[in-house]
Amino acid sequence: MDGQTWESEQFERQRPRLQAVAYRMLGSVTDAEDAVQEAWLRLTRSHTETIDNLGGWLTTVVGRVCIDMLRARKSRREDPFDDWLPEPVVAGDKPADPAEEALLADSVGLALLVVLETLSPPERLAFVLHDTFDVPFDEIAPIVQRTPEATRQLASRARRRIRGTAPEPDADLSRQRRVVAAFLEAARAGDFEALLEVLDPDVVFRAYAGGLPGLVRPRVEGGEEVARYTAIQGPIFAHRCHPAIVNGDAGLVILEGERRLGAVAFTVNAERILTVDLVLDADEVAAAGLAG
Repeated sequence: MDGQTWESEQFERQRPRLQAVAYRMLGSVTDAEDAVQEAWLRLTRSHTETIDNLGGWLTTVVGRVCIDMLRARKSRREDPFDDWLPEPVVAGDKPADPAEEALLADSVGLALLVVLETLSPPERLAFVLHDTFDVPFDEIAPIVQRTPEATRQLASRARRRIRGTAPEPDADLSRQRRVVAAFLEAARAGDFEALLEVLDPDVVFRAYAGGLPGLVRPRVEGGEEVARYTAIQGPIFAHRCHPAIVNGDAGLVILEGERRLGAVAFTVNAERILTVDLVLDADEVAAAGLAG
């Protein structure tokens, strides 16, 4: 086996983990793929015989690339925390086998990604690598250019922020599905009272429509406000919604024929919906003739 073949095989073994790190860092499947591809290009230009721990080396490279991409993203926005929402990962409503369902259940929820977006890039990386992938602080420290103790503090600050603002979903996927199904039925009927039954009093509705400003309200808060908005606007898209797994939790995918117009992610706990995140694909919505 020549060196290039060995590099390629070793890299492919690491790819799922690298992709998971990059997605948690960037909240975008496309950007995550770009970060992982950049790591591959850097690997091909390196002397692999000098790399003792290839997995650690690649994780370091992906981490640094993600930090650079986050900083570039924030510098391009006048308001870095405007109505942008992370890109959802959508799977079928019924995974093929228990192993696939377990993998999806381990996915990071969209609501958590929204909170991660409010962290500084170093805080985000310290939290993601340590709390999600068990990378020691002394290995994270050089990536964020801090001491191990300072890196520990970055992760601690991130953890406190997340615990205070990122709601925990119900671990039972069947209960999630039941609540989401009740929400969808009520939204299709425009039933305000039925919507109130499944929405938490402090529910938060967030929406992102890309380059289609004005198509949806970016944020609505409170059970009555979200129920009222959904009862009025929900029927426009609700009949196009179908059950799906969105970032590991029960959600909805919005279809127009073969076109995927977007997805809806939920955080469900104690039989109530805590967050609703609607992400529309601007190009697909426009192509379906629904933008105007």
